[in-house]
Amino acid sequence: MVAGLNARVRIWRMDDIDDDVVGGAVISGTVAYDYVRARIEANPEEQLLLQQGAETTRTFNALVVPGTLDIRERDELEIVEPTSHVYYAQRFRIVGIQYSSMDKHNPNNYARLSMTRSERAHAVQ
Repeated sequence: MVAGLNARVRIWRMDDIDDDVVGGAVISGTVAYDYVRARIEANPEEQLLLQQGAETTRTFNALVVPGTLDIRERDELEIVEPTSHVYYAQRFRIVGIQYSSMDKHNPNNYARLSMTRSERAHAVQ
């Protein structure tokens, strides 16, 4: 098992469904994977941009095990355990995926995800 995994996450598959009655695009999410072992960390913000007053997009990395899951860009990751996690119940948009070079049958196989905060995470629901 990969050391340092400290969270369980839910992976949401974001799909476009039929337009609504007024022709607007509707995005629906279904759970692709539940209670996946993971570790989430925030990337440090660029100090030079902050000093200049520029708004920057916060980026995050996640390490998920096993690395054989079919995770895609535009999927969303939600932290479901532990409830004391700093990002508990928050969603992140997956923007990049790197799979390890280990054999898929190796129990230490993992995938590294690059993420940003989901706009849904900031909305009033």
